[in-house]
Amino acid sequence: MLLPPVQVLDGHFSRVLVKVSHGLIGICGGTAKVEGAILRAPGGFAVEMKDGCNGVNVTILLWSAILAFPAAWRMKVLGLLAGSLAIQLMNVVRFISLFYIGQYSTNWFEFAHGYLWETLLMLDTMVVFWLWVSRVSRAGTVPNAGD
Repeated sequence: MLLPPVQVLDGHFSRVLVKVSHGLIGICGGTAKVEGAILRAPGGFAVEMKDGCNGVNVTILLWSAILAFPAAWRMKVLGLLAGSLAIQLMNVVRFISLFYIGQYSTNWFEFAHGYLWETLLMLDTMVVFWLWVSRVSRAGTVPNAGD
């Protein structure tokens, strides 16, 4: 449960992601209409980006892992920025795919929304963290645990 000021920011962030998705759909020749945090197809199907659908939860998970890892602050900041961008790019792909899947089949939409993309976003977060740890380790900025 989010505090009211955070809910406002979360809602605004969701609306921005819907607008980005709408723009990408338009660039690729598709048609959709934005209604706040809702993306609506000409045929009537709509998908709403609610709290929990905007990738903030897995971004917080990634931030927690990066901040807890023993690395230089410069590397942590780079990891937070690059990792957040990677997660949000994947989340926009998720949202657009759900928009099209839902127009095809509500059964497939429910499966993709509730199981497939939830799992893929979590895996994406773990892969981003693993890649960051690998880069930090190669850079030699991880303190030796034996010291």
